[in-house]
Amino acid sequence: MPQPRTVTIVMIEDDEGHARLIEKNIRRAGVTNEILGFRDGTTALARLLGPDGSGVLPLGHAWLVLLDLNLPDMTGIDILARLKSNEHTRRSPVIVLTTTDDQREIQRCYDLGANVYITKPLNYESFANAIRQLGLFLSVMQVPEAD
Repeated sequence: MPQPRTVTIVMIEDDEGHARLIEKNIRRAGVTNEILGFRDGTTALARLLGPDGSGVLPLGHAWLVLLDLNLPDMTGIDILARLKSNEHTRRSPVIVLTTTDDQREIQRCYDLGANVYITKPLNYESFANAIRQLGLFLSVMQVPEAD
């Protein structure tokens, strides 16, 4: 019988308040996966691509990435491009979660391989509700195994 896969949620979000709200509401939706939080792209990419930069993950393990576009050290677009161009991380689902609702940015993210693009509502209650709905989505979605 195959081993159950471990899907780790990698949240790349520099706003601490948004990060707490995202985690709290994903948990409220019943998602129990480990959530690794990163406040900048450099540290997140080091974890996602590994010490050798190859992106090779242990067998039976997978990433699901929640990605803000506006980060202090690089853009989320840069991170998305790196993940989707790497043969080992290209199938990892990337959900862009950002305040940017510019149509060109949305198009660019999908062109680069984003799986979902969500604009963060500015209102707190709407934001919390949107994340709870995202949590329900995460609880049923299938994530491919690492290559």
